[in-house]
Amino acid sequence: MSERELNNTVLPRSKTILVSGANGFVGKQLCAELFRQGQSARAVVRSEASQDENIETISIGEINGETDWAEALHDIKTVIHLAARVHFMSDNSANPLYEMHKVNVEGTYNLARQAADSGVQRFIFISSIKVNGESTPLGRPYTTEDRPAPIDPYGISKFEAEDALRQLADESGMEVVIIRPPLVYGPGVKANFYSMMRWLEKGVPLPLGAIHNKRSFVALDNLVDLIITCIDHPAAANQIFLAGDGEDLSTTELLQRLGNALGKPARLLAIPFWVLKAGAMLLGKRDIALRLCDSLQVDISKACDLLGWQPPVSVDDALKKTAADFLLRNPSRDKL
Repeated sequence: MSERELNNTVLPRSKTILVSGANGFVGKQLCAELFRQGQSARAVVRSEASQDENIETISIGEINGETDWAEALHDIKTVIHLAARVHFMSDNSANPLYEMHKVNVEGTYNLARQAADSGVQRFIFISSIKVNGESTPLGRPYTTEDRPAPIDPYGISKFEAEDALRQLADESGMEVVIIRPPLVYGPGVKANFYSMMRWLEKGVPLPLGAIHNKRSFVALDNLVDLIITCIDHPAAANQIFLAGDGEDLSTTELLQRLGNALGKPARLLAIPFWVLKAGAMLLGKRDIALRLCDSLQVDISKACDLLGWQPPVSVDDALKKTAADFLLRNPSRDKL
C-alpha cells in the first residue's frame, strides 16, 4: 500500500467520543451529526442544559486547572474540546483576562493531561484562526506553516493552549489534532453575522458597497464535517488544519449573497474605504471597520490534500440554510 493510500485509509470508528462545550453553537451540531452517523457521543456541559435525549450528557461545572474529568473520561478514546471562554469584554469578573487564561489554557491542559492519563488516543482541539493573526494581505492566505502572531487575548490564549498540547503530545504519546476555524456561520449564528441579517432583512442601506477585500468563512456543516473526518483519519495525527469553505468573499459579496438568501437584495452604498475608516475612527469603532474592510484568508489545501477532505456544502447553500433558520426564528420583523 502506498503512503498516499495509507494516509487516506480511515481507521475503524472509535469508542465513545467526548465532546466538551456540547451545548454551544458548534457542539450541538457536532453531537447531532455524530448521533446521526451512529457514533456514540458523550456531551459535556458546564451546567445543566437541555440536550438531545439520545446523547449521554454530563455536567462538569467550571472548567479550569482543577476540574475533575474522571467520570466524563471513562471509556473515552477520542476527545473533541470545544469549550472556551470567548466573550470577556462584558465580563463582570475582577480580572476577565485572567479568567480567559484559566479556562482556555489551564482548563484545556488539565483536560488533556487527564485524557492522556486515562488512555485517550486522540485529542482534537478547536482553536482559532486568531492564532495566525487578525488579517492577511489580499491574495496571501494564512497557512499552517506561518509563524503564529496572535494579537488579542483570545488568540493568545488559544496559541498558549496549542503549545501546551503539543508538548503534552510529545511527552505522553497521545495524538493531538488542532483545527483553526475563521468565523463560523450557520443556523443559530449570533453576534455580527446575525446583526448583518437583521439589517439586510429590514432593507436598511449599508455603506459597504465598495469593499474589495477577501475573507474566509466556514459553514457550520463544513466545520463539523472536518472535525468528524479528524476523529479516525490516521493522517490527522499531530497535525494542524485550517478550516474554511474553499471560497473567499469580499464583505460586499457576502452581503449581496446573504441578501439574496434572505429574499431581500442588499441595499449597498459605494462608500470608499478611507471614508469608512475615518468615520469609524471618529466614532471609536476602528476595530469594526477593519473587520469589515480588511482581508483574512485561509488556505485549506493541507486538509484537502492530507485527509482527502472537501467542504461538502457550498457557500450559497450554507447561506440559504442560515437565512432560512433566521427567518423561521424571527417571524415578526416589525422592529430591529
